[in-house]
Amino acid sequence: MAGNGFSVSGYGPQRGGMWTRLSARDSVVRRLDWPLLLSAIALSFVGSLLVWSATRNREALNHGDPYYFLFRHVLNTGIGLALMVGTIWLGHRTLRGAVPVLYGISVVLVLLVLTPVGATINGAHAWIVLGGGFSIQPSEFVKITIILGMAMMLAARVDAGDLVHPDHRTVAKSLGLALVPMAIVMLMPDLGSVMVMAVIVLGVLLASGASNRWILGIIGTGVIGAVAVAALGVLDEYQINRFAAFANPELDPAGVGYNTNQARIAIGSGGLSGTGLFKGSQTTGQFVPEQQTDFVFTVAGEELGFLGAGLILLLLGVVLWRACRIARETTELYGTIVAAGIIAWFAFQSFENVGMTLGIMPVAGLPLPFVSYGGSSMFAVWVAVGLLQSIRVQRPITA
Repeated sequence: MAGNGFSVSGYGPQRGGMWTRLSARDSVVRRLDWPLLLSAIALSFVGSLLVWSATRNREALNHGDPYYFLFRHVLNTGIGLALMVGTIWLGHRTLRGAVPVLYGISVVLVLLVLTPVGATINGAHAWIVLGGGFSIQPSEFVKITIILGMAMMLAARVDAGDLVHPDHRTVAKSLGLALVPMAIVMLMPDLGSVMVMAVIVLGVLLASGASNRWILGIIGTGVIGAVAVAALGVLDEYQINRFAAFANPELDPAGVGYNTNQARIAIGSGGLSGTGLFKGSQTTGQFVPEQQTDFVFTVAGEELGFLGAGLILLLLGVVLWRACRIARETTELYGTIVAAGIIAWFAFQSFENVGMTLGIMPVAGLPLPFVSYGGSSMFAVWVAVGLLQSIRVQRPITA
């Protein structure tokens, strides 16, 4: 089923008359996963209110404009939605053929971070400053290229009917593809992003049907690697301090443990229904650092209370539920693997972000998907939603 505008078969625009165009466009709209889309939009909308509350009176950040971050967050969301539409229009199958180019671009970008072009923001040397107050974090886009690249390799012979499951050689090649950008990101060092990528790799391999020996081997290697990283001093001091504060919450409450302690106070003060939007004493008093980005969930906990914070978790749950349904219903392994990688990404990053504000996970500098302020993160998650929607739109229609 195809028409001019969107192609349900997934290869961009096709030719046809006006009625065909309208019919195809309507077909695509009907086949979108609306619970997924509306939940993601709702998360971004709530995020804009939380970001606004966290930054409206922080003149050192907003340059004297209380709407500075609100405008940019809404703009980032709008660009993200446009990227989603573009991704659906191209289709995940078309992007499959562009993986080598996308992979090469992402590797070059993360390499540029290690050059004088790279910049340090909030303690992490993981950014490229573009000027005019704009910057990009290439590691966010690496998550997408790892998913697409591994899916392309692992599914090639299976979707062609040559194999039932990926063989050991294919799995090894796909792991090599993922390890190259992961190693570069680790050199920044951006431990949080590497953690997410490692979980993505595990999710992709599980969905591909690879041998359990690979899964167990990766987990064992990860444990050994974590010990080696700590022993060899690869991590920066601030990252080591974050883990120390997680292991001992009472350690230096005015120093390395300050963020976590203030986050707990903010969330705990919200009670059931919260203090009211813009009325949180912790938020208004600017006690929680990075509250518009990594610690945005504390604004929800304080000002919207248990009910508001629970709504955010519910919406994230809907996104994951619909993504799981898309992964289960697609008939091609490539689509299943792509969806599974996105599920692993969203699930772990959400758990880590919320967990670090509650003190049950170490602070890793990861944004809350759709909610936290940040262009690179927002663009990446909306491209991921576009991939999920493309997988759903392009699945065969059953009678």
